[in-house]
Amino acid sequence: MLFTSYEFLFFVLVTAVLYYLMPKRYQWCFLLVANYVFYALASPSYLPFILVTTISVYLLGMKLRSLKKAQEQYLTLHKADMSREEKKEYKASQKKKQWRWLLLALLFNLGILAVLKYTNFAISNVNGLLHSFGSRSTIGFVDFVLPMGISFYTFQSLGYIIDVYRGKYEAETNPFKFALFVSFFPQLVQGPISRFDDLSQSLFEHHRFDVRTVSYGLQRILWGYFKKMVIADRMLVAVNEIIKNPETYQGAYVFAGMLFYALELYADFTGGIDITIGIAQMLGIRVKENFHRPYFSKNIKEYWNRWHITMGTWFTDYIFYPISVCQPMLKLSKWSRSHLGEALGKRVPVYLSSFVVWFTTGIWHGASWNFIVWGLGNFVVIMISQECEPLYRRFHRRFPRAKEQFTFRLFQVVRTVLLMSSLRMFDCYRDVPLTFRMFGTMFTTWNWNKLFGGGLMGLGLEWKDYIILLAGLVILLTVSLVQRRGKVRDKIASKPVLVRLAVWYGLFLIVLLFGAYGIGYDASQFIYNQF
Repeated sequence: MLFTSYEFLFFVLVTAVLYYLMPKRYQWCFLLVANYVFYALASPSYLPFILVTTISVYLLGMKLRSLKKAQEQYLTLHKADMSREEKKEYKASQKKKQWRWLLLALLFNLGILAVLKYTNFAISNVNGLLHSFGSRSTIGFVDFVLPMGISFYTFQSLGYIIDVYRGKYEAETNPFKFALFVSFFPQLVQGPISRFDDLSQSLFEHHRFDVRTVSYGLQRILWGYFKKMVIADRMLVAVNEIIKNPETYQGAYVFAGMLFYALELYADFTGGIDITIGIAQMLGIRVKENFHRPYFSKNIKEYWNRWHITMGTWFTDYIFYPISVCQPMLKLSKWSRSHLGEALGKRVPVYLSSFVVWFTTGIWHGASWNFIVWGLGNFVVIMISQECEPLYRRFHRRFPRAKEQFTFRLFQVVRTVLLMSSLRMFDCYRDVPLTFRMFGTMFTTWNWNKLFGGGLMGLGLEWKDYIILLAGLVILLTVSLVQRRGKVRDKIASKPVLVRLAVWYGLFLIVLLFGAYGIGYDASQFIYNQF
């Protein structure tokens, strides 16, 4: 069920109406049923997988809870007759038990994800190796079901069990409330990846109907549809034309396609997140923001602090930091400092941990080499940037007023956008050698006159489409600039009622009249649906 379908809109409307008509103590129960109905409507074959993840993580969370309670009771009972060393030894032994159960949860659920998502990728690589050695034998591919949102709900569930293991909060004892957390339907499609202590605060609460809350949610949904249907889906036409015909469209066309894709991806992904957050807000539920004006970033590190924030913090909290401080890494750090010198030795653990994070980030996005190379490309650029920090500091000491100048800040922003857009070409062409070749044509094929001499009109868009895109991007940029000084909806809400109606009804008409609907109101699915 796509966000851009009549069926989805009808489902959201019916869910919201029944949710508020329901007695407040049953609201969360109704929402749980609605989640599973939504998932079943997508495909009944998806249900066993999300149920297995939910049940396994819940039971293992309860096991960790019982071990922690037993430890507390034992220490309380033997407080007087245990020495400090005995207590320390006992806690260490209990921690090992808890670690084993956590490891079971991780291996079991990541194993499901790996088998369903990466088996055919592994088979294709094995076949490639066999063929390179002259073998004619081939391993056949398997036809597994890939459940909708499996990467999102798996990571969300594992974040929960890791937090329980760390003692951040106690395990949820109600299995149905935990199932609600895992299956909350707006974020099943493309995130964000919520944390239990954040989402549960409002997910299980009683919510009364509030006009301001519901209207704010509807406004956020409308803004998401504007970005998705007016900008992203229209720009997708030109992007597909360029990408699917690499022999025809090279040089300036590749550069245009690279920028078009950057804008399309932003409008598509943030539009979907706006719809997710808006639906949750309609129901009185608070979901974390996932973007913070990423294309205003001055470097790639800042960009990744602003883009897909919940994914970035997940990888940082649950992969980077654990690897950085694990015992083997500490031993490696000590060895590298003594054998490679302090300056280089202290970098080894950081770079190795970052390498693992970016490799994982790449393969999380898709089971293919182009995503892996994209992830490692980000790693290389960030590491080079970090190594150049002394040069940056020397530059700013030499030109202390540079940071205050608009032109220099604009240069930093443009540089970051171009770097990220170049790396995103691996996402566009989905073929590593082809991506490098097409990137090279931007410097070897000089056909700008052809692009602007009518070539833009051959990409499936008419002049009126470009006018709509330009107007839409101006609106998008204006809103982003205004947001730096506060929420746009709050500013609009402070205006007279006629002004408010004109703004929101005008936006509704823009979506209705200028949205790229496709045949039979079947707009393109969101890019991150595949994850």
